Amino acid sequence: MARTTVKATYSLAPEIVARLERLATQWKVSKSEALTRAIREASEPSPEVYPIELLDALQGGARVSAADAAAWAAAVRTERQQVGERSLRPAPPAP
Repeated sequence: MARTTVKATYSLAPEIVARLERLATQWKVSKSEALTRAIREASEPSPEVYPIELLDALQGGARVSAADAAAWAAAVRTERQQVGERSLRPAPPAP
């Protein structure tokens, strides 16, 4: 099936044209295709995603048992306490 296109002229600020050119180069497409992709992406309704849901999804994908997670948290806590103790000690005298 033939693809219908419309030739149009728009005035864009130089910095926007530069961004469009960088995108086209990065994506290895024409400026028209880069602009089309950007408009499609911007006009699509974005799903309501909350940061806590993203964190839950990320953590759920890790497949770490509760026991392993608790052991890791304890090890990190101990390491942080040790680093904190070292940073509170006075520096040794210079030679």
